[in-house]
Amino acid sequence: MKIKDILSQGKPTLSFEVFPPKTEDKYESVERAATEIAKLNPSFMSVTYGAGGGTSRYTVDIASALHNQYHVNSLAHLTCVSSTREKVHTVLEALKEAGIENVLALRGDIPADGSVEKDYQYASQLIREIKEAGDFCIGAACYPEGHVESANKTIDIEYLKQKVEAGCDFVTTQMFFDNHVLYNYLYRIREKGVTVPVVAGIMPVTNVKQISRICQLSGTYLPQRFKAIADRFGDNPAAMKQAGIAYATEQIIDLIANGVNAIHVYSMNNPEVAAKIKNNLTGII
Repeated sequence: MKIKDILSQGKPTLSFEVFPPKTEDKYESVERAATEIAKLNPSFMSVTYGAGGGTSRYTVDIASALHNQYHVNSLAHLTCVSSTREKVHTVLEALKEAGIENVLALRGDIPADGSVEKDYQYASQLIREIKEAGDFCIGAACYPEGHVESANKTIDIEYLKQKVEAGCDFVTTQMFFDNHVLYNYLYRIREKGVTVPVVAGIMPVTNVKQISRICQLSGTYLPQRFKAIADRFGDNPAAMKQAGIAYATEQIIDLIANGVNAIHVYSMNNPEVAAKIKNNLTGII
């Protein structure tokens, strides 16, 4: 089923993200984790795509297993900045063969050595090409706090408009920890005429090491309430896990109460965290 059709039903949805292994010897453990999360019967599951497309085969394999063996709607990520046009079309053909209808089109991070291919420069170019390549439902990323490479939030929203105009059907946000950041963002993009569904990306932070990496990569704003939780429970792994799940649950409940129905959890391949989030939302989703 296409994700745009799932989102159009107007009911709260809960989805989870998994990421493929970097090496083949880790494949079975990742597949087991994805299978356990699939048993939670999410609205859909997304499968990420490694830097430079290094795990593209695993992305297709896991997305295909979720779709064909476990009957979960799959969303396969596809990045382009380090991919040739030939590579992109090879992946798209593999997705078609697997029956995958949903693709999250991303530019992808610039590798540390700065090496990129020349066929694509922006996600909007990839979106346009996917649109022409088949009957895919196309998602894209959006950044409530602005992309770290954008000069300002206004320019960042212009890039978002270009993605929508190129043919994306919905967008998923980068993680955020203050819901007011999202509410303000939604107001701004709607004012600019962006009307596609927005899926809210939520990260349950279960250990303090995640926090420093989050800030380093994305510059995400951490509200004082969240910092207090990390300071108080950061040295106690069990307590931090429980507190992080509780914080994410409260975020989700507040989002749904305020009309943001689509929730996507960055579960970090952790079935226990995914299950606790799902159980906390019993009766709500």
